[in-house]
Amino acid sequence: MPPQRNESYLQSLVNELCKYPAETEWVEFKQNKAEPIEIGEYISALSNSAALVGKAFSYMVWGIRDNDHQVVGTSFTPALEKVGNEELENWLLKLLHPKIHFRFYEISSDDRRVVLLEIERASRHPVQFQQQEFIRIGSYKKKLKDYPEKERALWRVFDALPFESNTAADNVNERDVLGLLDYTAYFELFSKEHPPDTRFVISELASDMLIQSNGAGKWDITNLGAILFARRLEDFGSLKRKAVRVVQYRGNNRTETSKTQDGSLGYGNGFERLMSFVDGLLPSSEVINHQGLRTESPMYPRLAVRELIANALIHQDFSVTGAGPMIEIFEGRLEVTNPGEPLVKAERFLDSPPRSRNEAVASFMRRIGVCEERGSGWDKVVSLTEINLLPAPLAEVVQGNTRVVLFARKPLGKMDRDDRVRALYFHACLRYVNREQMTNASVRARFAIETKNAATASRFLKEATDAGAIVPHDPSAPPKLMRYIPFWAASETR
Repeated sequence: MPPQRNESYLQSLVNELCKYPAETEWVEFKQNKAEPIEIGEYISALSNSAALVGKAFSYMVWGIRDNDHQVVGTSFTPALEKVGNEELENWLLKLLHPKIHFRFYEISSDDRRVVLLEIERASRHPVQFQQQEFIRIGSYKKKLKDYPEKERALWRVFDALPFESNTAADNVNERDVLGLLDYTAYFELFSKEHPPDTRFVISELASDMLIQSNGAGKWDITNLGAILFARRLEDFGSLKRKAVRVVQYRGNNRTETSKTQDGSLGYGNGFERLMSFVDGLLPSSEVINHQGLRTESPMYPRLAVRELIANALIHQDFSVTGAGPMIEIFEGRLEVTNPGEPLVKAERFLDSPPRSRNEAVASFMRRIGVCEERGSGWDKVVSLTEINLLPAPLAEVVQGNTRVVLFARKPLGKMDRDDRVRALYFHACLRYVNREQMTNASVRARFAIETKNAATASRFLKEATDAGAIVPHDPSAPPKLMRYIPFWAASETR
């Protein structure tokens, strides 16, 4: 969504729209008629049609005569319209799915009052109003289900145009591009000398698809450019809720908040600041080193925290509106949550081939060193928790969101059955992807169990086997030679 439009821009836009000889798939003219249900259906139809014809926005304009597109003025006042006791704009938004951004503007054109409704194009899914999808066929509004060829074409557009390529702000001049994007950070992250020439800066940003020429002498800032290098994410209305929120609590529940901070920078130019802020909030624990000296050690491995936060930014579902990544710090755990369910099952994070909804964001974050090579992040997290004798991480889906939890160090005697089963499951996964099997000895090493207590490791293996998390690699092997693999690997070994 673009920044707030100024009067001159809107007047020029209305003049340009009126020059069209007829209504198009993405423009609808009205004089006074403004039935709420009809407006909602038009928002669905125009948004879907804009995506189909490659427009960033579509428009409804009141105060324009339909047959000759003359400006005649309108009595429609959206701010005063209500449906029941609810304001029109809120009522419309509530019935749209997925939620898209739209905005009413009231301007003067030819000394007459005109209302312009600017509608964001559909992205990833057709826009519904009251659970019904609409489309424009020429200048007519129709139900999408009645035109299957249009529906197929629309889904092809969604498949071909990822989130990163959509427009975050359009029709921006060069000076404003440099004001909205932190181009200095862009050059610093690539260790490039900062060029004094504005045109060279613009050329470099365009080469990385952070901005795109709009063909009219100005630029469109892509979602990729905004989400990575925004000076202020709130300048891009559709992305302002994608800023990272950090919350620290007192104790182990959400009853009392100690500190809260909402980020404002893009993910690329703001990542190291985010990590420094989180590092400053994370507790440390006192350990005795090999020389017998007490030292402070981070409660959670920094690389594991870094990987989890980077993954939350990269793998979130940007089509989920009104929600962004969240980092929550409790007394005994760290939770990192991102909008959207994972593309692979949570229990298969460690072994599944890497998949990303937002490949351009992921690729860029790898290039600037924010995250590791493809598919290695979860392996590192699990490995680091084992090396540091921490409980195994927890990955879960909660109300359509993906949440990963790191737990503080806990004595083995205080780990419950779920902790132990989860730890053995991930230990088996990690061994399996490294072409090894889990054994009693490897379990003892995982939990720092002395050799004389091998029976304890055997008991833990039985718990995990009974829970169905692991299976014997060769059920006929003698107990002392028994090896174990993750439950899903059994079919692969047959």
